[in-house]
Amino acid sequence: MTLGSGGTSVIVPRNFRLLEELERGEKGIGDGTVSYGMDDGDDIYMRSWTGTIIGPHNTVHEGRIYQLKLFCDKDYPEKPPTVRFHSRINMTCVNHETGVVDPKKFSLLANWQREYTMEDILVQLKKEMTASHNRKLVQPPEGTCF
Repeated sequence: MTLGSGGTSVIVPRNFRLLEELERGEKGIGDGTVSYGMDDGDDIYMRSWTGTIIGPHNTVHEGRIYQLKLFCDKDYPEKPPTVRFHSRINMTCVNHETGVVDPKKFSLLANWQREYTMEDILVQLKKEMTASHNRKLVQPPEGTCF
């Protein structure tokens, strides 16, 4: 959302917002340990995305590459995307059977605001890997998937 002339608010349409996110995701983010892009370039609704997180240093996740699926339904960005790890991971906010990130256990999704982005989700998940309750959890064998 941005302010227009006279202090009125302008809500950026969903597809424009997703195009901005796609452009940012393609350029690379920060130190390169988090990235994302569309699954299907022909999907005019821009619903299905893939994210990647490289595990943070000094944790059991160090050096591991985690693949995630993000699904932005028609009500995104008003409501958060569905986030699911494709790579097996042991984290307190991730369902151990399905890989779905539980919004009730992951504050960014639980307290979603329209201004948040898929990049924010991935960066926050990476930070969550470093939390004391996640950083030393025994992990499934590398390369296994849900």
